[in-house]
Amino acid sequence: MKTAVALADIYLRLSREEASSGESQSINNQRNIIRQYCNDHGITIVREFVDDGFSGSNFIRPGFQAMLNHIKTGLVNMVITKDLSRLGRDMSESSYYAESFFPEHDIHYLAISDGFDSEQVNLMAPFQFAMNDVYLRDCSRKIKQVIKQKRVRGEYCACPPFGYMRNPNDKTSIVPDPNTAPIVQRIYALAVKGCSAHSIANILTDESVITPLKYRVMYRDNFCERGAAHATDIWNHTTVKRILKNQVYLGHTVLGMTKKASVKSKKKVNIPEDEWCITYNTHTPLITQEEYDTAQYNMGMNTKSWSKYDNVRKSIFNGLIFCKNCGSALCSSGSVYKGERVKYWYLSCLNIPKRSTNHCEHGARIKYADLVEIVKSELNQFISLSKKDIDEIIDVAIKESSKNAYQEKDSIKSIEKRIGDIDNIILKLYNDNALGKISDEQLSLMIAKLNKESASLKERVKELQKKAVEQPIDEAYKTFFHLIEQYNHIDELTPEIVRTFIERIEVGEKILPDGYKVASHSIPFRQDVKITYRFIGTIGKDERAFNQDDLPSKIA
Repeated sequence: MKTAVALADIYLRLSREEASSGESQSINNQRNIIRQYCNDHGITIVREFVDDGFSGSNFIRPGFQAMLNHIKTGLVNMVITKDLSRLGRDMSESSYYAESFFPEHDIHYLAISDGFDSEQVNLMAPFQFAMNDVYLRDCSRKIKQVIKQKRVRGEYCACPPFGYMRNPNDKTSIVPDPNTAPIVQRIYALAVKGCSAHSIANILTDESVITPLKYRVMYRDNFCERGAAHATDIWNHTTVKRILKNQVYLGHTVLGMTKKASVKSKKKVNIPEDEWCITYNTHTPLITQEEYDTAQYNMGMNTKSWSKYDNVRKSIFNGLIFCKNCGSALCSSGSVYKGERVKYWYLSCLNIPKRSTNHCEHGARIKYADLVEIVKSELNQFISLSKKDIDEIIDVAIKESSKNAYQEKDSIKSIEKRIGDIDNIILKLYNDNALGKISDEQLSLMIAKLNKESASLKERVKELQKKAVEQPIDEAYKTFFHLIEQYNHIDELTPEIVRTFIERIEVGEKILPDGYKVASHSIPFRQDVKITYRFIGTIGKDERAFNQDDLPSKIA
């Protein structure tokens, strides 16, 4: 709500590229211009928000996002920047915030140097937004041209990979790093012996070998506090795989493996290998071609590409089945005895092994054949339902959904009331602080707590609102049963059938009869198997009774 007093948030931004162009766009220069303007026009500056070193190509910047949150408190009615380019250089988003978002939130926006005023008619605004966008694209084009020329010349125009450092005598080339090159060579030696990426990562972690990111943070590169916080002492198998797949360790310069999705996007997309820019024999190799090839072969034994071999168990539930206790995926395990593979094939929680970083004390383990029978049996039960049975199931689901909808509507109302109460409390706290009733420290603590609660409540409202506009329950059930009608009977369960009908499966640990601690072939047991079907969710009970010898897996 507008007041007679002009209360402003000021926003300052400078990208790394612009920082090299001189003082004219500096943060300090922007600050001085805005403060002088505010002094001359009787505007009170409430807060200052800064993004130093952030591109104007998108608006996911910490300072800008913090300012938007501050605006929502209703404590300011103005936003001021030095010019429109400081707000951002993306034409559509800059225009949206300047001409739609701010006015809609009763915020008077000014861009001083460009003469932009959201409360006035700005005839030149479309051209100003367009020119800022052109500048962004032109910078991107020039940078790409420079990088392309460097790649053609075989110059290493990227961050040196783990195991190498920049050549002190030639910044365009790399040389082995005496501190980390031996680590890379050890990783390849372990891979040549047949160790998987997981086991190599565990070995390096157990031996307290410094991780690539931590080495960069501590000894090589200048990281901001936020980036340095990601450094860890734990080796990740993905990091090991990345090292084992990188041809740079053969002495070749490999660049252009990824690119930005677009000029304005930070997301990177992979480039086909035949389009990579590879320059051979540009620096000292750390490994031989034979070591590299052997490592690739051994590593392939632990990846999906190895599934082409007939002696590897191929689960049709990959990506859909998880441990009910820890949430980890279940993977194939077991042994082969007298040529029997399926009989001794299990799906086990990845965190069951004690060497696992997140060891699961109650990890799930289920015989693969049992799970196939459960899913196949339930799908065939659906197939055998009559039209009357299906109509009754849909009717019950609609009644339950209507009951939940009323409850959720009441929940949204109560949550929105609490959000409004929080906004009023925050406003009162600021007034109490201005009158000296509470200290700045108390204000900061209470505001932080209230903002956290408010954000959580708003997320909950979004979830409930999203749920309210989902596909109507009767249509969802009709979609499911229409798919079921395509089958007369399922004799063999295939990956296509599983993915057509199933969204997720959660398996609990085995529950043995009283007095038993270890399962055997003659002891029946119970086990939770929760199947979430596409469109309709879960139906029936989760706990099932098993006998390991004859498997009459019945629903308890």
